[in-house]
Amino acid sequence: MNSFNFEPLALPAQTAGLRREVREFLREELAGMTPRERAHTWQGFDAGFSRKLGEKGWIGMTWPREYGGQERSVLERYVLLEELLAAGAPVAAHWIADRQSGTLLLRFGREEVRRRYLPAMACGELFCCIGMSEPNSGSDLASIRTRATRVDGGWKVNGSKLWTTNADKAHLMIALVRTSREEDSRHAGLSQFIIELSSPGVTVKPVVDHTGAAHFGEVFFSDVFVADEMLLGNEGDGWAQVNAELALERSGPERYLSSYRLLEELVAAAGPDPSPRLTELIGELTAELWTLRQMSLSVAGQLAGGGTPALEAAIVKDLGARFEQELPPLVQAALDDEALGSSGTALQDVLDYLLRASPAFSLRGGTREILRGIIAKGLGLR
Repeated sequence: MNSFNFEPLALPAQTAGLRREVREFLREELAGMTPRERAHTWQGFDAGFSRKLGEKGWIGMTWPREYGGQERSVLERYVLLEELLAAGAPVAAHWIADRQSGTLLLRFGREEVRRRYLPAMACGELFCCIGMSEPNSGSDLASIRTRATRVDGGWKVNGSKLWTTNADKAHLMIALVRTSREEDSRHAGLSQFIIELSSPGVTVKPVVDHTGAAHFGEVFFSDVFVADEMLLGNEGDGWAQVNAELALERSGPERYLSSYRLLEELVAAAGPDPSPRLTELIGELTAELWTLRQMSLSVAGQLAGGGTPALEAAIVKDLGARFEQELPPLVQAALDDEALGSSGTALQDVLDYLLRASPAFSLRGGTREILRGIIAKGLGLR
């Protein structure tokens, strides 16, 4: 039977100075935000805030300087991310470009494409979205039907993508499409393309969720021309590239900090002398949060060392989503008994938002069923 690896990792000493610098910056920049606004964290879209991060060199900070980066370490970036999320900073605008799209361009993009897009991403002026899921496909990426066919000088793309985060606000999509049909393998014949969403033939329709927000969108392609240089990597390598991309998407601190604001507000409302029940609940939640952080840090360390911890990333994502989704109802049950968090308080405002938003947390980056299939396969159980 195979096994997973979560070797403990201690952050390097130089990350402490960066942590202090980030906290001071956020203390000033977020001073006027309400707890409910902070609870939106990486779903909070603020282009102006992203530009300020770009000015600090905190987007694409691990990238080469020639493309707008700072050549800082993966672990320094991790510290930045957890400080942004713990503070409730609105990071959605640049998040996908920084987390995975820019990295994909560095790994698989043509040189002219890197120079065209990466500096603008690092400045917080160019935003990206992910084109994986489709109607009637969901997390089963091997069943996608969006197709690219060869034409003179490039490709024509037809099809659609669904559950695309911030599709109506993004400039670029990295889309997984079918470029050929391989009868002996569902995973063959897939490729990734960079698609400018302002291109003729692209239509974006926001999807309003049950919170009343439109974090997702549906994107339609009708004979959209994509030039040859916009192909990422080699034709047919899309499946392997997507799996490498998902390791970046599934293991970061956003996979356990999406409900963090609620824990902070619970601790504040409980005060210095909480009841035995609240003491137990806060202790259990804190212990689970810290364990998830250590697991996520371990994956970050493996990525920093050039590893591809797809199994470990899937485990972090699955356990993190469960934690984030269970936290709001656990707090709600405690408040019913403790008479804390009356209407209009910060605690109740944050709880109200997260009770409605958290059911979607297990959909991002792959559903629980897909993730557990990946884990079972990685452990040799199927």
